[in-house]
Amino acid sequence: MGNSELQTDTSIRAVFNPLVRPYLVLKIGFTMAGTIIGIPLAVIWFCGVGQWWARHYYDKLECSIGSKALRFRKGIFIQIEKTIPLENIQDVTFIEGPILRRFHLSILKFETAGQSAGQAHNMHFVGIIDAHDFRNSILQRRDALREHMFKPQDNTASSVALLEAVRGIENKMDEIVALLSKRT
Repeated sequence: MGNSELQTDTSIRAVFNPLVRPYLVLKIGFTMAGTIIGIPLAVIWFCGVGQWWARHYYDKLECSIGSKALRFRKGIFIQIEKTIPLENIQDVTFIEGPILRRFHLSILKFETAGQSAGQAHNMHFVGIIDAHDFRNSILQRRDALREHMFKPQDNTASSVALLEAVRGIENKMDEIVALLSKRT
């Protein structure tokens, strides 16, 4: 589940690097080992629980770009599925550091309009293969959607109706101005 390249002819599906599994085991395990209370938990984590969790977590990872939205899903016990409209995506940041490079991984972080600090941790993915290309696909589809949304329509019926509505508003404004002038 979750690692084929194309979902449909209009949807692009991300492919995840299997090295994300050992990366997550080490990252979470060393985070646990960073506290005295977490050391026994880290031992249990490294002895097998972490590998089990990472394998199942990896199997549930999904991310795809449709024509109007980015959809992603992750989690084992608590599954998070989120759909982000492409027009709300402000930027997609590519992050790669020495530890990530060691595992041939990178992070894509999504910044959206109206995003609060509490939601930021749900809006990033580690380990998408060809992350630069996936990022560019997201931004290209977002730009194409925005261009289409704001492209003036050449529909004369709706233009006539809009013009009539504006004239009606203008007439009402003239009436309001006349009434206000009488009061003063």
